[in-house]
Amino acid sequence: MTVTLPSTFDEPVLLGVIGGTGLYHLESLTPVARLTISTPWGHPSSPITISRTKTGFPIAFLARHGVHHQFNPTEVPSRANIAALKYIGVKAIIAFSAVGSLREHIKPRDFVLPTQIIDRTKGIRPSTFFESGMVGHVAFGDPFDEKLATVIAKAAPVLESNGVKLHTKATEGKDLTLVCMEGPAFSTRAESHMYRSFGASVINMSCIPEAKLAKEAEICYQMICMSTDYDAWREGEEAVTVETVVGHLKANSQNAHNFTEAILDHLEEEIKAGTVGRSLEGSMKYSVSTAPSQISRAMLEKMHYLLPGYWSLE
Repeated sequence: MTVTLPSTFDEPVLLGVIGGTGLYHLESLTPVARLTISTPWGHPSSPITISRTKTGFPIAFLARHGVHHQFNPTEVPSRANIAALKYIGVKAIIAFSAVGSLREHIKPRDFVLPTQIIDRTKGIRPSTFFESGMVGHVAFGDPFDEKLATVIAKAAPVLESNGVKLHTKATEGKDLTLVCMEGPAFSTRAESHMYRSFGASVINMSCIPEAKLAKEAEICYQMICMSTDYDAWREGEEAVTVETVVGHLKANSQNAHNFTEAILDHLEEEIKAGTVGRSLEGSMKYSVSTAPSQISRAMLEKMHYLLPGYWSLE
């Protein structure tokens, strides 16, 4: 039986979870509302489901590719997704994504917390909120949030108990670099070897512009990568297929849900205390290069939705 949930929720929701391929809901939490939000950048890729943890802490969940996986990586309305989460109060985002492994020791079904990004998208995805005569620049040297990653890593024993490895900067002793490529086609073998020569660890199609937009919205962001294949670099082996990806995702689905539940146990108090989710506050206030008198009111109104009070509407 389908349960009709309230369409409004009057509490701030400080934590958001973006589900990628294979993760379309949070099965361990109790849903209490389902919000349909319209932003100046359109509608998000799915309604936002608000659920409560066992202590009552509200969590927002959004399906990146849509409830029925109808958006390919290039079509995902990332600006609307991030703006909607910001609007309801989200200060930290955990974003799940299926990835291909570029390293032998990162096996299919392993989890990875990347620390760096190489952008190989083609410039056809809207990747900034600043447009229409309003120029703003965001610092992106460290695209992921270190404090958030540290708390997430505390839940590693849940994965390890099921024989799954969590790869982090601490376990590797170096940065873990994610390549974000344009889709929806997978890599050629030549491209896959090139990405390995970059020193990259994993590859996906979803991190950009999501991570950039989160920075502009002053939301702390960390992607959790679920390895599903070895991309195309392994000579003598069949290149990645949808069947391979989906097979590993289904096999690892329960690990993803268990890991999320364990993360929330560690993260809830950190967010409530403000030790996670506050590091970017105010970071965009003085980021605009354009003279205020030259910015249209329409553009200022759009940005007021995202960052209210930063730029005068007078």
